[in-house]
Amino acid sequence: MQTFISILRGINVSGQKMIKMDLLREMYEDLGFKNVQSYIQSGNVIFQFDETNANDLAKIIKQNIAETFGFEVPVLVKEVDELKEVLENNPFVNERKEDIAKLHVTFLSDFPEQANIDKINTNQYAPDEFILSGKTVYLFCPNGYGNTKLSNNFFESKLKV
Repeated sequence: MQTFISILRGINVSGQKMIKMDLLREMYEDLGFKNVQSYIQSGNVIFQFDETNANDLAKIIKQNIAETFGFEVPVLVKEVDELKEVLENNPFVNERKEDIAKLHVTFLSDFPEQANIDKINTNQYAPDEFILSGKTVYLFCPNGYGNTKLSNNFFESKLKV
């Protein structure tokens, strides 16, 4: 069995696309996933399954959410080793020793095109900073994530992923 983490985007926000976690966990169990655990009302779910491609699992989960709950949501599935690598390679920790309480990570669904990356002036969002590494965006928000312009919507809009 391999451990995976699925991340559902845009559920339980401002009364939109509401999913109760007990029903979500039940759906995952119906798919044959084992040791299913959800994190608060976030839509983040840890589960185990026979070794499978994470992208295939994301498609299966997305399809079943649409069938079970009646709406579509973006779904990312990450392997535990991938998350460990993200933690180990955080440049704000490794190179600058920033306070981890001020650090965040955004996962992109695909690699952004270089033309879209080039459009973002990294210096204009001070004191907030970001570093893009593949499909991972490392964020440093010294005044808190709730006060930054560097939200998921920002990166989706600018990077077109």
